[in-house]
Amino acid sequence: MLTIRKSNERGHANHGWLDSYHSFSFANYYDPAHMGYRSLRVINEDWIGEGRGFGAHPHRDMEILTYVLSGKLAHKDSMGHAEELGANEIQKMSAGTGVVHSEFNPSDKEPVHLLQIWIEPETRGLAPAYEQYKFAPEEKLDRFKVLASPEPPVGAATIHQDAKVSVAELTPGKSLTYPLGSERHAWLQVIRGEVTANGKKLAAGDAVALDDEKELNLTALGTSNSEVLLFDLA
Repeated sequence: MLTIRKSNERGHANHGWLDSYHSFSFANYYDPAHMGYRSLRVINEDWIGEGRGFGAHPHRDMEILTYVLSGKLAHKDSMGHAEELGANEIQKMSAGTGVVHSEFNPSDKEPVHLLQIWIEPETRGLAPAYEQYKFAPEEKLDRFKVLASPEPPVGAATIHQDAKVSVAELTPGKSLTYPLGSERHAWLQVIRGEVTANGKKLAAGDAVALDDEKELNLTALGTSNSEVLLFDLA
């Protein structure tokens, strides 16, 4: 079964310095029909204006992933990390027993465009942890590149949940198949471009949940590359 979530159905908040779209209920956007999917709790697509950002704020008991699409994001946290994150990098923060962090756009010339993802951990009260990995663009070109999982390959982040997060950038006309099986579920988020997922056409910002599907068959449409995030979930 495929359940499509169109881009224009997402929650939206424009604060001037922050333009944000919410796939699931978040902050002032509340929709009881879209509280999350399996262990996936948040997918926010954010544009943060030049020199602006989120001041120091706390989190607990959440696996937080950040994937920058363009621009740079500066990060500081109570664990002592002060980092910058750009395209083709994955950042993971396990909030665990509690962490305080801030995120801002260090550029005075361009906004930063990113996806922030929250996944509920299997166990509460874990020790806070931070990981950040950069990879070559070719690693995701016409194939799935694992960004995070419970037992990740080298160059991917560890998350405390039975979930695997992967990215793929497909050239026009390219097709990929991802096996699921009867006991797995998937959420596909289109970052840019156009694709078909098991025959359903999706554009940038669209998503589809896959339940009771043996596999995901993905094909890129259009004349430019398409990029997707895939969440393989218990």
